[in-house]
Amino acid sequence: MAKKQLEVLDALDVAKTQWYHFTAIIIAGMGFFTDAYDLFCISLVTKLLGRIYYHVEGSEKPGTLPPNVSASVNGVALCGTLAGQLFFGWLGDKMGRKRVYGLTLLLMFVCSVASGLSFGHDAKAVMGTLCFFRFWLGFGIGGDYPLSATIMSEYANKKTRGAFIAAVFAMQGFGILGGGIFAIIMSSIFKASFAAPPYNVDAIASTVPQADYLWRIILMVGALPAVLTYYWRMKMPETARYTALVAKNAKQAASDMSKVLQVDIEAEQKIFETGSSGFGLFSRQFARRHGLHLLGTTSTWFLLDIAFYSQNLFQKDIFSAIGWIPPAKTMNAVEEVYKIARAQTLIALCSTVPGYWFTVAFIDIIGRFAIQLMGFFFMTVFMFALAFPYNHWTHKENRIGFVVIYSLTFFFANFGPNATTFVVPAEIFPARLRSTCHGISAASGKLGAIVGAFGFLYLAQNQDKSKAEAGYPAGIGVKNSLIVLGVVNFLGLLFTFLVPESKGKSLEEMSGENEVET
Repeated sequence: MAKKQLEVLDALDVAKTQWYHFTAIIIAGMGFFTDAYDLFCISLVTKLLGRIYYHVEGSEKPGTLPPNVSASVNGVALCGTLAGQLFFGWLGDKMGRKRVYGLTLLLMFVCSVASGLSFGHDAKAVMGTLCFFRFWLGFGIGGDYPLSATIMSEYANKKTRGAFIAAVFAMQGFGILGGGIFAIIMSSIFKASFAAPPYNVDAIASTVPQADYLWRIILMVGALPAVLTYYWRMKMPETARYTALVAKNAKQAASDMSKVLQVDIEAEQKIFETGSSGFGLFSRQFARRHGLHLLGTTSTWFLLDIAFYSQNLFQKDIFSAIGWIPPAKTMNAVEEVYKIARAQTLIALCSTVPGYWFTVAFIDIIGRFAIQLMGFFFMTVFMFALAFPYNHWTHKENRIGFVVIYSLTFFFANFGPNATTFVVPAEIFPARLRSTCHGISAASGKLGAIVGAFGFLYLAQNQDKSKAEAGYPAGIGVKNSLIVLGVVNFLGLLFTFLVPESKGKSLEEMSGENEVET
């Protein structure tokens, strides 16, 4: 049996798209811009860090980060993000979205700046400092996932809600581009200002002392977008759905939204209670109503991120294959940063960013379920297309075809489950548990990212230990790793059937908060 919908929530559901919607997208999206910037930039500077701090005298190749150090530098932010998603997701439901929102941004700002600082000059001190602050940077970024998604879903109207939440997530694409473009600019300046020979001409002189400033500047600039939006985050009112349905203050919710929507909304004095309105996350009622939904959102996000993050492992091989990145020993340190930044920016521009915005354009037309199913399907197809004839793709004349198919897997990840797994958990759970459930789903995804980024780093090594990268044991090879990823994508397709379609429905309709149990 349905119950009466609060007028303020009705007003939000049917509100026309207004300037405040776009303001909210930019304010929320800047967190994701910073997130992508930081994740992108660390992959740019790890090669440089290896040259500066792990140079081996007399070696034919430039220094590289040892496997355990590389895993720590790349993975510690993912671990922080996982913890932050769980903690701030829970806190957002307990204290309110707005009160916690500014805290995550401050944490991101402080830790972005601190990531470029070092307590000491030796490799151990620099890497220790970097890992410490990147963990807490990840912790703040993790909080941004459930809070940004929940705030945007609770502000949006039901007609264009999917596009608005997806647009917040799509700011990641601009973060990747922004990071790449800034790294290109800075490395060009350093290259012009501090000339250096290639490594194979003069190993020591190829890494100029000033290069130690380059990676610090690139990391620290990630703090700027976060701090620029702090003031506007603090000016945003609490979402009407939290104020009315969780804090039980319909009058305040109506007042806040009257100012935002610039219309008069009559404030109800009474909140209509339901017999089941207080059920918790671990209750039988939640398991019966939303248990399968939570299994669907956590499993699909977990499986997606295994495939999505492990794909990044093959980027360096692809860039080298088509001549975007020459062998490391033929470049100096700053030139290598420039070439890697240019290559990754081109991949982002051609496949990553378009995929995000295709989702924004079509999510409220064809729906979340269809986009996610289609994305997983094509990711599976393209991964098997790379895997089974892998030897064919290794021949020089076929490498461009490999790059095209590889780019299409990125495109359909973003015009597919990478966007929808972020959108759906913000729409289908009750207001008092929405942020928590989104945090749990996102944390499951980051667990998949850790499995993808590190499990496959070892798994993809050559089956002959003598041909594996230095410090790594023998693996199953790239071909078999790609087959495993294809299977992972197919499992994601199957688990998508547990996720309900929320297109065109109000949040209360999806969560069952409009129903009175009899």
